[in-house]
Amino acid sequence: MSFRRLSLTLAALALVCGPALYIVYADYRAFLGAPLQLPADGLVLEVKPGMGVAAIARELRRQPGVLRSALYLEAYARLNGLASRLQAGEYAIAPGTTPRGLIEQIVAGRVIQHALTVVEGWTFRQLRQALAAHPRIVQALGNASDAELMARLGRPGEHPEGRFFPDTYLFPAGTTDEALLQRALAAMERRLSEAWARRAPDLPLNDPYQALILASIVEKETALPAERPEIAGVFTRRLRKGMLLQTDPTVIYGLGAAFDGNLRRQDLAADTPYNTYTRKGLPPTPIALPGADALAATVNPAPGAALYFVATGTGGHVFSATLEEHNRAVRQYQSRAR
Repeated sequence: MSFRRLSLTLAALALVCGPALYIVYADYRAFLGAPLQLPADGLVLEVKPGMGVAAIARELRRQPGVLRSALYLEAYARLNGLASRLQAGEYAIAPGTTPRGLIEQIVAGRVIQHALTVVEGWTFRQLRQALAAHPRIVQALGNASDAELMARLGRPGEHPEGRFFPDTYLFPAGTTDEALLQRALAAMERRLSEAWARRAPDLPLNDPYQALILASIVEKETALPAERPEIAGVFTRRLRKGMLLQTDPTVIYGLGAAFDGNLRRQDLAADTPYNTYTRKGLPPTPIALPGADALAATVNPAPGAALYFVATGTGGHVFSATLEEHNRAVRQYQSRAR
């Protein structure tokens, strides 16, 4: 075929096909800018590792009416060099999302963020239970002992209690329990270091770990942030004077599974490394996970003369400078309780 004849043939094809191609292109452009037909509350789409745009389109097509054209969606991703940049994860597709926006969301990796709230005052055992119960956390640690767990976190030989910062942690589905513990461990190390750097002079504490121990006691003694400096002040003065701390939460922690919710006189007399009625100074480890307020109060305790406090039964405490005042307060509030 001569060049002239080929040119005429192509020109004829263009005249015949041009309008059809334009219609297809216009439909393609309209598809990209029109919202997907999603349910009123949106759609959760799981993009598994190795899943390509064709498989994503097939997944969407399983939902009746959501995706008008799998071909257009795949064409957009491939023509724009996005098909190789899709990221695995769990995506919340909101009403109003267009096909273009969907691909951009997956390329950007804007996955659903799940949450785990680690509560101030929890023990490490409670933290492990919460990790194990979360449906979106992968259990990489399994039945590892606390010692094995700390070794895997790069802290062999360290006791885990108190070393994880209580906070709300956001994470994508598939995050491991080990990864979350690493984050909480790093957060506590940072918070403790910052608190220790701002400590008051002449604290009766030798190092940040002792501050962590005392902060855990302060955390368990009161739920009122405003009282924590006062509580810390009492314990600080007791440590300076060589007095017993005599704090019930340490005794309870030392009892472990034997504690049935009722602290008895015989429990206060039963010696354990955590019984601050029988042993002077701080217990050997923290007894809970202290929060930011407890850390701050511990390194900057309130000044004063109080050496005693008793719970009022309404969430607060009464502070006393002498044993006589304290005994009077105890009788008063125990009478109210009865």
